[in-house]
Amino acid sequence: MGLRGRPARSAATVLSVGLLLAGGLSAVAPADAVTAHGAGSPSATYTNPITSNVVDTFPDPAMIRGKDGSWYAYGTTNPIFNSAGEPGEHILPVLRSDNMVDWTYVGDVVSPDAIPPFWQSNSRAWAPDIRYVDGQYHLTYALSTGGIALATAPTPTGPWTQHGLLVPSAAVAGCPTGNIDQALFTDTDGTHYLYWGSYDVICVSKTNADATALTGPVTQVAQGRRMEGAFVVKHGDFYYLMYSDGGCCDGAFSGYTVKVGRSRSPYGPFEDDEGTDLMSLSSKGGFVLAPNGNGFTGVGHNAVQTDLSGQDWIVYHGISNADPDFPPVQSRAGELKLSKRPMLIDRLAWIDGWPVANAGAGGSVSGAAAPVTTGPVDDSFATGLGAWVSRGPAVVGDETDPGRFARLGDGAALTSKVRVEGDLHARADVRTSPGGAVGLRAGVNGRNGAVAWLDAQAGELRVEVTHGDTTVRSAAPLPAAFDASTWKVLTLDWVGDHVTASVSEDDLIDPLAVTTATALRNATPSGAIAVSARRGGDVDNVSAAPAARPVTERVPDPVPGRLLTEYSDDFEGTGMPGTGGSAWSWVRQPAAGPRLEGGRLVWPTQAAELYTGSNTASVLLRDAPRSDYLVETKLSFDGSRASQQAGLVLYQNDDRYLKLVHSLLPLNRKPGQLLHQTEFGKEAERPTATPPVAVANGPMFGAAPAETTWLRLYVRHDVVHDEYDVRMASSTDGERWEWGGTWSLSDQGDLRIGLVSMNTAGATAKFDYVHTYDMAQGAGTQAAGGGTTS
Repeated sequence: MGLRGRPARSAATVLSVGLLLAGGLSAVAPADAVTAHGAGSPSATYTNPITSNVVDTFPDPAMIRGKDGSWYAYGTTNPIFNSAGEPGEHILPVLRSDNMVDWTYVGDVVSPDAIPPFWQSNSRAWAPDIRYVDGQYHLTYALSTGGIALATAPTPTGPWTQHGLLVPSAAVAGCPTGNIDQALFTDTDGTHYLYWGSYDVICVSKTNADATALTGPVTQVAQGRRMEGAFVVKHGDFYYLMYSDGGCCDGAFSGYTVKVGRSRSPYGPFEDDEGTDLMSLSSKGGFVLAPNGNGFTGVGHNAVQTDLSGQDWIVYHGISNADPDFPPVQSRAGELKLSKRPMLIDRLAWIDGWPVANAGAGGSVSGAAAPVTTGPVDDSFATGLGAWVSRGPAVVGDETDPGRFARLGDGAALTSKVRVEGDLHARADVRTSPGGAVGLRAGVNGRNGAVAWLDAQAGELRVEVTHGDTTVRSAAPLPAAFDASTWKVLTLDWVGDHVTASVSEDDLIDPLAVTTATALRNATPSGAIAVSARRGGDVDNVSAAPAARPVTERVPDPVPGRLLTEYSDDFEGTGMPGTGGSAWSWVRQPAAGPRLEGGRLVWPTQAAELYTGSNTASVLLRDAPRSDYLVETKLSFDGSRASQQAGLVLYQNDDRYLKLVHSLLPLNRKPGQLLHQTEFGKEAERPTATPPVAVANGPMFGAAPAETTWLRLYVRHDVVHDEYDVRMASSTDGERWEWGGTWSLSDQGDLRIGLVSMNTAGATAKFDYVHTYDMAQGAGTQAAGGGTTS
């Protein structure tokens, strides 16, 4: 949830209650107060994609809450109204919502008749990232021809001023990557960082103070096959680098998956949840969101958002398996074949220090609880100050970006007429003079309550909790260059005995300061909400809602049940599989190579392929159960050359199969370097493409393999959609499993269990066994997106 990890408690200092009241906060709740209970959006649910019936597609989404109180989303250039017969594309389209669920199209960042002069003639604008920096909306975006540009505006919808390229289209020294897919991050010392990179390296550089130019040096922080779309947040003591790999835009064959690594420095090293450095020459784990058989694949290129209960959300795009592709589209770059990638959102839980969508269940479709976007206290002052009891000078101001807001004089305070009961998350947009302070208070009940002070004069964020005659205090310094005269987001979380204040520019899990105090015994968050100022200040969008309840346990992953001996083999016999009365059979039996040795099937890799129209590799097959099952093998593999691979297959024919292999693939941006990958591939027909494509192939990637890797495929037959949903997992010790994504394959006949060892000669695969299990009854039999369990 939005407590940002609850940092280590500061030493609490006891103060007199007079200090708490010095800023003019009302010492008593108003006599006409009423009590509000329950969530801000009671029993509301939503359906993914949230952009359905609004736009056809909204790739690479980014989202921010504007200072007017609405949410705004920005997407990659795409044909958003193709289904309505509109030709061409919209350049960086913008949507607006009052609840993060129901959206309206409100325009484009760039008009076709006002293309910036630094764009090339065939440039398309991709992957916007939106931030609020010192009173301006900063939109960075990538160009399809290379390079990262910056546009700024005084409101979320413009007018936009183009500032040229932050990152050039040409190679940047020290960063061999595609110069696209950027995201800005601001650290607690106020330093801005830009992360960028695509296929296959991610880099970072500091920017100048107003985030309009790189200042270097450039540092590589992650690399991996098809790695891109970095998005960094700070939660607790760690920096989290989220990214996507596996391919964004190949219709129903898009393997996009969101993963994460964490570090104690914005420069890394970032490690996944198995301790694998994101710079290692391997695939990575740390699954945040993976395809889960819910009808959508290609889930990725994420951003984040926090609702008014403090609940964090992952914002991303996905591709419907039922409607994945556009017909040919005319664009500035000529005729394009594009995938439809609408916007989706899901809850982001923080469990054992790691972010994960829906506690590991993956993406939702319908029926999930909607974001909380209103609460018992929720005021943008559009109708004045009537919901508040005023003390001292307070009037309503009006400006273009925020609209109406409350302007407080020295010592003024506004106290809500509504009480909020129980644990809560309070939020306000605030600003003040360099010598002033603005406070957000919760639990106002006589002298009692807690206040988060943004104190520009003292240069600190301070939280104070009062009960009776005693006050405890905790503080954190503000960045040296902190500008209190531009809008900041001030939050106050009171959950149990933890009272946490944070301040940020845009509430995108990038706090400029966080501090926590321990509430005194018998202190309670129940009471009114108040805002106040010392030496004057402005407040807007003041809200308080029951605090989101943190999820602390992951959903269970698939659990194997009884070993099905009739579908298993320990390779301890004397007869070769596929000969005599063996349960195995061959597709293209090799003349030599495979052998039984020491209780293993030893199989040198073949110089043969199983890929679209090139079907020359041998496949060793046996029947599979007709009910749901899990198949596992233990594989030792010594590959050292590009494209060598070995592992499991689920096979119907040469053009319809799923494979889970240890493979070696080149690192695109670093010639000669190879990645050891846990590769989960799908090959099948793609009739939805225009013109139709007979056979297509796409990968997802699992966690890092080792010299010996255990591989699992969980096969579930989806009767409703008449398809197989197959989820992958891998392990490097046979005990701790990293579960990844799910491929869906329509049921056009039985799948058979198989093994392969192929593509490039020179390596040897050693299979200890193939074990097939039925599924344990009860927990853990969903095909949902990935995570790690012990």
